[in-house]
Amino acid sequence: MYNKILLPVDGSALSLSSANAGLKLAQQLKASIVIAFIAPTFQYPVYGEFIPPATQTEEEYQAAMRALGDNYFQPIKESANMMNIATQSETKFSDSTAKEIVHIAGQYGCDLIFMGSHGRSGLGNFLLGSVTTKVLSICQIPVLVHRIKHS
Repeated sequence: MYNKILLPVDGSALSLSSANAGLKLAQQLKASIVIAFIAPTFQYPVYGEFIPPATQTEEEYQAAMRALGDNYFQPIKESANMMNIATQSETKFSDSTAKEIVHIAGQYGCDLIFMGSHGRSGLGNFLLGSVTTKVLSICQIPVLVHRIKHS
């Protein structure tokens, strides 16, 4: 059915919960996983024509974001290892998170994207935007949306 599942993460409790649910699905299907963290692209803080002297360089920013991504990946990789699930992971940089998620799925040959949603609708979704909704609207492969059960 599905051989490779993309699990996008952002460090939130929702994405970790969704990733754990995705791992259970991957185990049942005997599928491998790709974990992806999309960090915003680097932008110099410019105030008029002034750049503050203690500004982080692009290389420093990317190294920090890769380390952050590795922190997000670690508990998922540990769980996947205990479940004997083959795992790949990557941190990418983009200001269009949804497009990058779809691009990574294609790049790694994923046949399913498994991602979380806060379940907002109407005005809340319109004002805040929803990466999940955007992925659903542009993706050519199946997307399984995991919703957290609120008690």
